Amino acid sequence: MKKFLLILLGIVVILAAVVLIKTYTYPFKKNTIGAGEGWKPVKNDSAVMRLSGGIKVPTVSTGSLGEFDYAPFEQFKTYLKASYPLVYQNTENVEVNQYGLVFRLKGSNPALEPILFLSHMDVVPPGDADIKNNQENIFRPDDNPSEPVSKVAEDWDFAPFSGAVANGRIYGRGAIDMKGMLFSLMESMNSMIKNKQIPQRDIYLAFGFDEEVGGKKGAMQIADYFKKKGLKFDAVYDEGGLIMRKGNVAGIDTDVAVVGCAEKGFLSAKIKVKGLGGHSSMPPMESAIGKAAVIMQRLEDHQMKPVITPLIKEFFNNIGGEMPFTTRMALANQWLLKPVLISQLTKNNTTNALVRTTTALTMMKGSDGTNVLSPEVEFVVNFRLLPGNSVKDVRDHIAKATEGFDVEVEEIDNTREASAISPTNTRAFKIIEAGVKEIHPGAIVTPYLTMAGTDAGKYEIVSKNVYRFMPIKINSAEQQSIHSTNEYLSIENYLKMIHYFEYIMKNYDK
Repeated sequence: MKKFLLILLGIVVILAAVVLIKTYTYPFKKNTIGAGEGWKPVKNDSAVMRLSGGIKVPTVSTGSLGEFDYAPFEQFKTYLKASYPLVYQNTENVEVNQYGLVFRLKGSNPALEPILFLSHMDVVPPGDADIKNNQENIFRPDDNPSEPVSKVAEDWDFAPFSGAVANGRIYGRGAIDMKGMLFSLMESMNSMIKNKQIPQRDIYLAFGFDEEVGGKKGAMQIADYFKKKGLKFDAVYDEGGLIMRKGNVAGIDTDVAVVGCAEKGFLSAKIKVKGLGGHSSMPPMESAIGKAAVIMQRLEDHQMKPVITPLIKEFFNNIGGEMPFTTRMALANQWLLKPVLISQLTKNNTTNALVRTTTALTMMKGSDGTNVLSPEVEFVVNFRLLPGNSVKDVRDHIAKATEGFDVEVEEIDNTREASAISPTNTRAFKIIEAGVKEIHPGAIVTPYLTMAGTDAGKYEIVSKNVYRFMPIKINSAEQQSIHSTNEYLSIENYLKMIHYFEYIMKNYDK
């Protein structure tokens, strides 16, 4: 017995030594973190005013089929043309499907594949939260900047389509998502033209108008337009990742720029469960709503298997060196501790979404009366597909969860596969790193998985290098204001974003 215990102790010591050695020698990326604030914004009230004016145009998209009021989109096109005459006069520009906008700035070398920058002009509805200040035409660009918010506001400080400029911020629906990026791209191209800076390769801008409702009439048509012209892009840049402020990525004591090199797929299923209806005074042994509850419990209790994909492995390898010792130990010793690592990742809603196809029960409908049993109950479950899981996998998963019940399953909204994964060993990705260091030298830049849907995936038919990243530094509360209340973009972020895109345009081939 004593001999066995000594052998066991020896094994434990050897394992501990191996774990420690692997932890200290694991090749986490050594991030070069610069000092200082980087490029300092130069006062540009005209650029701020142009964005403010664009926010005032209520280009709201609603409905799953993109059937909404297009009058504001006509107004927005007119406003953009009046705001950037140099861009319109010095580029080839076309309208695709009436409201989609495409601009081409010719480069000096037609043999090089062009690069493409995306944005969209539509915004989500502003909601019905109270408004603290309904005053119009507020433009105070010289206010002292307020500190970033620490929680999502319950009210709008200013009306959502006021485009108010105050407190060092530009307020309004779409300030971040996504007129800030649209106008920064127009400002960057305008500056290139004004300063007679001719790029080596063609630069394209493409602005959709129904991204918030699926992009079928906007981005999908524009991408098809490019494909029919035989265009292939060396890089496509869209929204997605952000620069998360220090302290907003758990365990990391610096800013982290997360660049979406892929995005999750999407499947929403409406599941109708049938049972016996009637009066509640004589209920059946098992009601339709009870059956639905069993299915929903199955879906939540038995979710799709978590996996650390190659993209997420690269993400952890990039930031792992800055994380606490215990986390580094788990990452460096997945040969032994992978079950523990996955267990910890799936306990947090944010990290859980990185490693599995998520399951979200979102809607339910049954009887309209307190004493009436509905013969049919329906609910909606939304899946966000991890790259590596297919739409077929999810359909099979639903079939297993509903086994034994009389159900109808209908897919609603826009079912789509997860995107391809774009490489990080490209000029297209490395210029992102350089651009971030230009404006925020202290940030770590890492590939990432974009959780939400964007227009970017529709452009995979014209490029293998598709990246999702908006170069603004915000905290989690500011990020949550997107599609919520009191959305704003700081003037500093806006001016740095303009500089970032101009930097990419000017330096892509240097």
